[in-house]
Amino acid sequence: MNQKVGFIGLGAMGHGMATNLCGAGLLTTVWNRSLAPAQAFSSQCLLASDEKQVINVADSASSLAQECNVILLCVSADDDVREVVASMQPHLSAGTIIIDTSTISANTVKDIASQLLVQGVHYLDAPVSGGVEGAANGQLVMMVGGDKDALDSVLPILASVSKKVSHLGISGSGQAAKAVNQIMAAGIAQAVTEALAFGEAMKLPMPELIDVIAGGAAGNWFLSKRGKSMVNGDFIPGFKMALHLKDLNLCRDMAEQVSGHDMRLPIIEMTRLHYQRLIDQGYADEDISGLYRLKKQLFNGEL
Repeated sequence: MNQKVGFIGLGAMGHGMATNLCGAGLLTTVWNRSLAPAQAFSSQCLLASDEKQVINVADSASSLAQECNVILLCVSADDDVREVVASMQPHLSAGTIIIDTSTISANTVKDIASQLLVQGVHYLDAPVSGGVEGAANGQLVMMVGGDKDALDSVLPILASVSKKVSHLGISGSGQAAKAVNQIMAAGIAQAVTEALAFGEAMKLPMPELIDVIAGGAAGNWFLSKRGKSMVNGDFIPGFKMALHLKDLNLCRDMAEQVSGHDMRLPIIEMTRLHYQRLIDQGYADEDISGLYRLKKQLFNGEL
């Protein structure tokens, strides 16, 4: 089957992924809830393409569904995904594959996947990790749940947006893996921001400290990519605090569902509390490295 690829959701992450699809000559059509970003994206692709590749701008998700048989989604939350899929569903042809890179609940995935399978449509939950940089550079890691044959058929497409694609099981498995990632990311962010705030309170030279720690056993991606910017007070988002809070709320719900009782995992609960304090101070759209603000407040006796 000739694969016609559509992309829905041109936010910070989606824009980078769609740009790489365009650069690989794989993208056909885009749609975004706000029209202007989609039109700007189409113009950008036309200017950047040696072959003057024209990217169609659909006027709705349903019209994109009529044009495309491989559709990537990158939207923010469960209700948004349900709304988009519901609008497309009457117009989806059998054999269509939807690759949802959003971070949503495993139960939502299972519900949508079962509904679409009735009409012969495969829905792959394929959340990603790597931040805005990874999206822009085509270096995302993708965690996928759903039909493996459907995934195998779109691997050449996904190769333009991801450095690694892993099939982890049935529908919902991708979201379960992303939840593991988000809990771990919270723990790393807590450790790095707290340790660096401690280092600053100890009057250490922070750039040199970050370099030496990054080269040792405690070195990690977050320290290397965010350490120097956070100590300089620069919290331009690679991953917004409000979005990580949303994800950790999902993690908490999933933990309670699998355990069958009320769950209070320490990393989740501490990070949720700290994010909410910072969001209440007006920092919702800052990078998660903004936790450094709160750690400094602790050392300054402000909390």
